[in-house]
Amino acid sequence: MSVAFLKEESAEAASETQLPPREISPHANLVTETGLKALETALAAAREAYQAANAIEDVNERRRQQAGPLRDARYFAERLASAQLTPPPAGSDVIAFGSTVTFRREDGRVETYRIVGEDEADPKLGAISYVSPIARLLNGKSAGDVIVMAGKEIEIEAVG
Repeated sequence: MSVAFLKEESAEAASETQLPPREISPHANLVTETGLKALETALAAAREAYQAANAIEDVNERRRQQAGPLRDARYFAERLASAQLTPPPAGSDVIAFGSTVTFRREDGRVETYRIVGEDEADPKLGAISYVSPIARLLNGKSAGDVIVMAGKEIEIEAVG
């Protein structure tokens, strides 16, 4: 559509309001129940932010304020559409998607992580993506097993 019909100051102003889409992972979109709820909440928040920006009278400023929420809404809508709700593991003998794993590194550090979907992953909060290198190595292992990552041994202490 021509810029003349959009009341934009210039073609530059129009292009400033279009953000590139958020990258979608090529991996299956496995989610826990918590992860699914987080995606739903994020989509609702993006839609709410978009609607709030809709009240701005200046068309250029409105478009700038809507750009981020619109991009996020598209992303979260697509992630929800492709989400594969994965039930928690049936037992705690073998590490799988949804398991909580405690392991000890060679230097004595003990770490605990839950293996979750990509959008839910946040290592600072104890959640790692199932496609992360360490999660891939842990998958299918049990307490007492030792894996090697980057030349260092990691001993699995507990699976929950």
